[in-house]
Amino acid sequence: MDIFQMTALECGAAIKDGRLTAVQAAEQAIAAAQADKTNAYITVCGEQALAQAAEVQKQIEAGTLTSPLAGVPFAIKDNICTKGVKTTAASHILGEFTPVYNATVMEKLGAAGAVTVGKLNMDEFAMGSTSETSYYGATRNPWDLNKVPGGSSGGAAASVAAKSALISLGSDTGGSIRQPASYCGVTGFKPTYGTVSRFGLIAYASSLDQIGPVARDAADCAAVMDIIAGRDRMDGTSLDTGNEGYLSALTGDVKGLKIGIPKECYSTAGLDPEVAAKTRAAADKLAEAGAVVEEISLPFLDYVIPAYYIIAAAEASSNLSRFDGVKYGFRASKDDYSGLVDMYNATRSEGFGTEVKKRILLGTFVLSSGYYDAYYRKALRVKAVIKQKFDEIFAGYDLILCPVAPTTAPELGKSLADPMAMYLSDIFTVSVNIAGLPGISVPCGFDKSGMPVGVQLIGKALADRCVLNAGYAFQQMTDYHKQFAEVK
Repeated sequence: MDIFQMTALECGAAIKDGRLTAVQAAEQAIAAAQADKTNAYITVCGEQALAQAAEVQKQIEAGTLTSPLAGVPFAIKDNICTKGVKTTAASHILGEFTPVYNATVMEKLGAAGAVTVGKLNMDEFAMGSTSETSYYGATRNPWDLNKVPGGSSGGAAASVAAKSALISLGSDTGGSIRQPASYCGVTGFKPTYGTVSRFGLIAYASSLDQIGPVARDAADCAAVMDIIAGRDRMDGTSLDTGNEGYLSALTGDVKGLKIGIPKECYSTAGLDPEVAAKTRAAADKLAEAGAVVEEISLPFLDYVIPAYYIIAAAEASSNLSRFDGVKYGFRASKDDYSGLVDMYNATRSEGFGTEVKKRILLGTFVLSSGYYDAYYRKALRVKAVIKQKFDEIFAGYDLILCPVAPTTAPELGKSLADPMAMYLSDIFTVSVNIAGLPGISVPCGFDKSGMPVGVQLIGKALADRCVLNAGYAFQQMTDYHKQFAEVK
């Protein structure tokens, strides 16, 4: 029985029914991860996964594990701490870091019987939109190995699309789950900020980061949310929203749902006409199912990229100051420094990649004396305005529908050669993180070269179930999410 012909929920059902064992599922997932051609994995946890699967199988047979995802193999983005497993954030500076504790999401997945088969490649410290800034080499798009899978959760999306993972966990700071999901033709869900604990997530920008699932369809994402959502005493920003009911909320009924289509998104320079056409067709499909689709305005769209990169870089500058070669991780050779300050400089110069250094420098600049008010404080005011404008829109609409990215996946190297183009590729996603809203990317077609196109659905804060249900409804009417790349 081939687990990669199933969704994660179908795999869980097969294990529960005895048609498949957790060990057999883990063996298939490990073999697929080891044979992966996209460089989606940094670490494959072969022995640990088999031992974990054997223990899970015993508990399933004893009736003590009843989660619909018990025994299902998972892959985890490498900025989520896993006890006893190397966790690098795709950076040289954390190259041999092995956490002595689990992230809260890992504890919850483990308690539900999920089996961790590997840690996934990503942009270094989640800084990038292409998964090319990794110290471990670029991840490639399964649909075309000469193109990027998106980022920063490129490994999470590529592994699901390439059938080397059934389901994965990523993190989303400015679109880092939704954009790679779009580029790779899979489903990616970014929950409301605070819905999922960030404890154990190696921070990029703490006010924007959010862990979420990448899977074949919205139902699998909802099943993961039933496990990982909820208040956590280890994370003061986490919310007590109730960690059940995401999967049961998937009725597929969108009759009467009011959906707004922002006119500014479709007049943005650089929007590929094919992406525009496919996403508008998705809106038409939801309208056929009874949703009310109307044009709306997002007057702040031109300000989201500047505000996001100022805030994110400022928080990154603060968060990454802890990596200094003293407490853990990489330290420069003694031949490269004399004294403590020299050791800091040598370690950070050698340990961080170019993109990370750029963002640390930018963040340090906007937080510095004389520039704090001119840049950082102003960006925070823009953030408040964006949140207010979203509140006004959601007073009259249930969802917003728009493209995930202006184009389909670009070729490897092109975005790194033109950083501004890479930053602008986040124009449709970053506002969701600025306002702390839930959003999902679901496949909605292919361009003329056969590359996937994703459509984004955005809801008001804590309307995660509505967003997931709308994605589920669309997938009940289409089969784009059932089509997978043949990696060559």
